[in-house]
Amino acid sequence: MRKFTIFLFCVAALFLFPISPLQAQNKLNDAPDNIVGLYEAWQNHDHFKAQITKQADGTYKGQVVWAEKDRDKNGNKRLDHKNPDKSLRHLPLDQAVLFSGLKYDHEKHEWNGTKVYDPQRGVRANMDAHFLDDGRLRIRGTFMKFSEKVHWKKLK
Repeated sequence: MRKFTIFLFCVAALFLFPISPLQAQNKLNDAPDNIVGLYEAWQNHDHFKAQITKQADGTYKGQVVWAEKDRDKNGNKRLDHKNPDKSLRHLPLDQAVLFSGLKYDHEKHEWNGTKVYDPQRGVRANMDAHFLDDGRLRIRGTFMKFSEKVHWKKLK
């Protein structure tokens, strides 16, 4: 009987004081449009700024808007010459679209469902993103079981 009473107490406590992984989630991850904004980031030795915007279909797009190293050694604009889409290789690297079609996953409290483009390597990888407790946006690209994480600092 005592074990049954303890069991009932534990079940009642779960309803009175629910503890779930969702409560531990950063509040920034609970509102899909919190991802919209201007970010600053470093990937390897490249320093850049990217803008995330909400599209008419409700998805999100991320595009480089500034790159510290936007010129080659001859002073010419660096082009996106590694882009797998040959029709985009003539565009300046500081205008590269990093992702589009990003969706918010309400169950996971993260953004995913698209591929992120890495201009340094010229590859696309599966993408997911979420805010860390310190407010930085963690973007992870996964390609063939290998992943890389880049942290973006929101400027506005």
